[in-house]
Amino acid sequence: MCGIVGLFLKDKKLEPELGNMLTDMLITMTNRGPDSAGIAIYGNDADGNSKLTVQSDNPAQDFKGLKKALRKATGVKISVTKKDTHAILEMPTDDMTKVRSALKTIRPDVRVMSAGDTMEIYKETGLPEEVANRFDLRSMTGTHGIGHTRMATESAVTTLGAHPFSTGADQCLVHNGSLSNHNSLRRKLRRDGVTIETENDTEVGAAYLTWKMRHGSTLGEALESSLDDLDGFFTFVVGTKDGFGVVRDPIACKPAVMAETDQYVAFGSEYRALVNLPGIEDAHVWEPEPATVYFWKH
Repeated sequence: MCGIVGLFLKDKKLEPELGNMLTDMLITMTNRGPDSAGIAIYGNDADGNSKLTVQSDNPAQDFKGLKKALRKATGVKISVTKKDTHAILEMPTDDMTKVRSALKTIRPDVRVMSAGDTMEIYKETGLPEEVANRFDLRSMTGTHGIGHTRMATESAVTTLGAHPFSTGADQCLVHNGSLSNHNSLRRKLRRDGVTIETENDTEVGAAYLTWKMRHGSTLGEALESSLDDLDGFFTFVVGTKDGFGVVRDPIACKPAVMAETDQYVAFGSEYRALVNLPGIEDAHVWEPEPATVYFWKH
């Protein structure tokens, strides 16, 4: 099962409503994925600064004194904003590597969910509405975002198994389907220096796209290559700092629907995820074709 939603805004006037609209879409997909949920939001670019979104199973302990400890270890001016089991660490971009390294030593149980200039990822186990409320997702603003509701039919229900997955700066992916060659591909990518934290096949899909873009591909080109290099059935919705992409495998057995107006591009596993969007009655609505890459960029 699993449910995917995505929203790419063309109209800047809608940016304050991104979190609210995306949350409604996410909750509508609850019966496709009641085990866990997650959302990636692309907000404003803080000039010269970057962000780490981190997660802890014991936030009261792990986040206590975290800012002071990181400043002491690195000498970097850093801010820490706590949101339930997650926290946003903001620092000068040039100091990102230093902070990530220190974090592993100071708080080894804290996991990095995402890194980049604009993207924040929030994901946890539980019903989508519960997850949304925990992180106050409705209040978030931004230019685009993607979300996922998971039904864990092949693995445990865990935070690390929830989507979205991020394996590169400001890059993330959500997935509905199953990859059959993910184990061999995981080994290949790790040998080439790509960090993969879990055994989830979706993270391999995300890592594959990161790897292709590291070697010079655009997101669109990486998605095109995935049609040849990834075995199985899949629908991918992908976000980058300024882009939004969709691709389905050549069989396209997983449901998907898209809508486009002058104000936005939207994706849902089912049409009902889109029905409350403004102007949906006049939107161009279609089912994305198999083995076809769709891509929009700011």
